[in-house]
Amino acid sequence: MAEDIVLDHPDILELIPHRPPFLLIDRVDQIIRNESARGIKAVTSTEPHLAGHFPGHPIMPGVLIIEAMAQTAGTLIAYSNRDDTSGQHVYFTTLDKVKFRAPVRPGDILHLKVVIAGGRGMLFKFDGEASVDGKVVASANFSAMIVEPGK
Repeated sequence: MAEDIVLDHPDILELIPHRPPFLLIDRVDQIIRNESARGIKAVTSTEPHLAGHFPGHPIMPGVLIIEAMAQTAGTLIAYSNRDDTSGQHVYFTTLDKVKFRAPVRPGDILHLKVVIAGGRGMLFKFDGEASVDGKVVASANFSAMIVEPGK
C-alpha cells in the first residue's frame, strides 16, 4: 500500500549517507514498502557540475541521473528495512540496459521512479526510470546490496 509520506532532506539524510553536493534527491513523495518509491530532484543552474557540463549549454550528466535513481532506491531500502539496515549503506553492484533519451536542463523537475524487481537477502534488483514533464529521459536496470561501511 502506498504511504502518504513526504521525506525531505532531513529525513533522507537520516536514511542514506550521501551529503550535499552529492545528495541528488530533494524529496521522496511516495514509498510502497519493499516495492517502489518516487523521488524528486529540482535541477538548478547553481549546481556545481553544470558549470562545466557544458558551458553555455548546461545539461545534467547522465551518470548523475542514474545516481539520483540509485539514491531513491537506497532511500526505499533504508526506509523499508530501518531495523535491519541501521548504520549500513546501499552499494551499487550492477548497472544494465541504461538508456538516455533526452537532456535534463536547469529548471527541469526530475521525477525518479524505482521498483524492486527482485533480489534475495541483502541483494536487490531495481527497474528505474527518470522523467521530466511526463516524458522518460532515462531508464536503467540496476542492483545494489546492503553492506556495513568500510567492508
